[in-house]
Parts: sequence; C-alpha cells; structure tokens
Amino acid sequence: MPDTKSSCCTVSRASSPVERTAVSFANKKVSTEGMIHLSGGNFMMGTDDKEGFPADGEGPVREVTVDSFYIDATTVTNENFKDFIEDTHYKTDAERFGWSFVFYGLLPEVILQSHPQVAAHAPWWCAINGATWDHPEGKESNLLKRMDHPVVHVSWNDAMAYCQWSGKRLPTEAAWEYAARGGLVQKKFPWGDELTPGGAHRCNIWQGHFPDYNSLEDGYLGTAPAKSFKPNNFGLYNMSGNVWEWCNDWFSPDFHQRDTRVNPQGPSEGNAKVIRGGSFLCHHSYCNRYRVAARTSNTPDSSSSNTGFRCVR
Repeated sequence: MPDTKSSCCTVSRASSPVERTAVSFANKKVSTEGMIHLSGGNFMMGTDDKEGFPADGEGPVREVTVDSFYIDATTVTNENFKDFIEDTHYKTDAERFGWSFVFYGLLPEVILQSHPQVAAHAPWWCAINGATWDHPEGKESNLLKRMDHPVVHVSWNDAMAYCQWSGKRLPTEAAWEYAARGGLVQKKFPWGDELTPGGAHRCNIWQGHFPDYNSLEDGYLGTAPAKSFKPNNFGLYNMSGNVWEWCNDWFSPDFHQRDTRVNPQGPSEGNAKVIRGGSFLCHHSYCNRYRVAARTSNTPDSSSSNTGFRCVR
C-alpha cells in the first residue's frame, strides 16, 4: 500500500488561468428539508490503522468535540444543483475552463481516441472538452435518468457558491467525520469493520481489477443515486464511496496535531481543500480511501466525474 498523499481517484488542474470573481446571490429562504439534525458531542477522530496512509495525516486518533448541526442526508443531487443554476445563472469552473476530468472507463471509444490521458500518476483520467455538471461525459452526454445522482464536475468554488445561495455551508472535516461515523467508535466504515457484512454491498466502490476491469458487483460503474444503499445510524447516505465530498478546511497532513480539539477548523490557508469519503473509483489494491478516517485533497478550482458535496448548517 503506498504511503503517499496521491490518490488513484483524484486529479487536479495544474493551473488556474481563469479568474474567479466573488459571487453574491439574493437571500434564499433557508430550509432544513432533507437534512438530519445531529446533537454533536465528543468522538474519536482519525485512525492509527495499519491499512491507512500515515502521510495523509489520518492519525493520531484524538478526541474531538463538535457542536450540534444539520447535515444533508445525501450529497447535493443534479436536481438540486439544477435549481441553483436556473435561479442564479451561475457558471461553474468546468464551464469557465471549458473542460473537466472524466474517468476513461465512462467514455465511448470514439472520444477516447481523440482525448489522450493527461495525468502521469493516474492515466485513467481524460481532460474532456465540454464536460460539465449537466454534460458529465462531454457535450453529447446528458443527465437523463441521473437527476437523483450526486452532482459532479463541481469544484470547491462551485460548492461554496451553492452553499451561499442555499444559506448553508460546507462541513468542517471534523463535522464530516463525526457525521460519517454515525455514532460508531473507531470503525473502518460508517456501518462497521466489515466491508460487505453478510455479503451485502454497502457502498459504491470499484470491484475487480483497477482500472481496467470492474465486475460491477455493487451494481454501478459510475455514480449511484444519492440514496443508494443503507444509510448509517444517523440516517446519512453514501458517506463512503460514490463521490468524494468537499469539506471547508484547507488540507494539511499535520496541522490537526496542534489544532484545537473543539470545533477544529483546519489551517487558515493552504493550496488544496480537504475531500472525504472516497468514490466509485476507490479500490483496496491502490486507494482504500473509502474508509471513514481516510482523507485527501484537491485544488479549489479542480473538478472531475467523481467529486461532489453535501451541505451543513
């Protein structure tokens, strides 16, 4: 298992030639519909598990306190994001750049032939012109039968814009992990330590041989509907697998070791933002970051076919 921060299922834009100006939206009536109220409290955050990635800063295990909050039961869906776009006419980073990263296994052969892989450390990614939240595999694709799936090809900037519009915010990394654990103490997954208890799949990840063969044992090649599989004990869906979820915090592999243990906020600055939960591309042979304590990062303007978000307030 590689002891590095790189992940098989994340990929970043090398630079940001498109200027991003501040956005401001008219106040929207804030609602907690579709959200779960969590009372907050103390929990054991992080892991010292030998299956983890120490260089990612997964450990040490430490007691953390978070205040009560509401959190979306699911990731923001295509239908949710469509409402935001129609109301604000916001342009996502993928639209402003004109392209986004798409996993090559989701693309037809004719597109693959004209779009070579672009990431040396992860050659299964292609930069596809016209790939956006509503055209997830490029201009000829659409969201037909996927309105209840997580929105993807959204950057951290895009997620923050949605949060401003909806009167919500992105979760801190600590709040995200508290919610994902569902009240369980130091378990690998939101449901326990066994990946497929009783032979039942509990998340959308890669099965088979990554990246060239997916046996589809869990039923999905790409994203699954946001309410797939059994929720955790807090009633939250897909806290492991399906899509990576943006958090508010800047990423650091060691800042948490000196950060406060009460409502930690992460570093005050950085180059990349924390993402949590893993995605449909995670596989134990390379990137088992679908574990609840796993963490990685991406730059705020990056977008891909396996990254979304959920909100808190």
